Amino acid sequence: MMEFYSASTKPQSQITNTLVNPKVACSTSRVSPWLTPLAYLLGRNIVLPLFFGDIHITGQENIPTSGPIILAPTHRSRWDSLLLPYATGRCVTGRDMRFMVTSSECKGVQGWFVRRMGGFPVDTQRPAIATLRHTVELMVEGEMLVIYPEGGIYRDGKVHALKSGISRLALSAASVHPGLEIKILTVGINYSQPYPNWGTDVNIHIGKPIKVTDYISGCLKKEAKRLTADLTNQLQQLSHQGLEVKSHAFAEIPNS
Repeated sequence: MMEFYSASTKPQSQITNTLVNPKVACSTSRVSPWLTPLAYLLGRNIVLPLFFGDIHITGQENIPTSGPIILAPTHRSRWDSLLLPYATGRCVTGRDMRFMVTSSECKGVQGWFVRRMGGFPVDTQRPAIATLRHTVELMVEGEMLVIYPEGGIYRDGKVHALKSGISRLALSAASVHPGLEIKILTVGINYSQPYPNWGTDVNIHIGKPIKVTDYISGCLKKEAKRLTADLTNQLQQLSHQGLEVKSHAFAEIPNS
């Protein structure tokens, strides 16, 4: 799963213009009423506890229980997309998640599963207007959306340069929909091993919400840079906390 467009893909004015009427979007996503609860049940109580060692989570009190949220996590493994619902999903907040995923991940059996778990595809090279509009539609409807701002998976434990798309999209949506209180939550996911395997410990830190409306007072391009910088700083702090905890805290909090 990747962040959907880079800073050079579309001019800011073009992005804003495509969001004026999000309801015309033809791109869709859905949460299966039977598959999603089953997947959550199996993942939370069987798959994740059996595969991983200790899963340490902090900051769950920072997750709003209503209103549009964009989760902006670090991306360290494909396991991230299973651990995020474990730490922030329906068993914690009563909310399901929508994932923006690459088009290649929506093919075959995997694609069938992803689409019914709230995922929707995006062409990372040429994102369709319908995809951008559908993303805003989800925010207007108060959904919890996941976008990985680093883009790809990085296993070195460092926060890499964030793509600006998440900031630009959130700011554009807030600008054309006054009163839309979008919040962005950074999430630091750290593993005790670069390539998680059986018994790997996991440390998840959820940051405090960043209000997008605090960044719409000036030029959108400049405010997007400021928002991206603040997201970067917060992710770096969360990742640093994870590195500090690795050596001693995992054994203190066993799986429940």
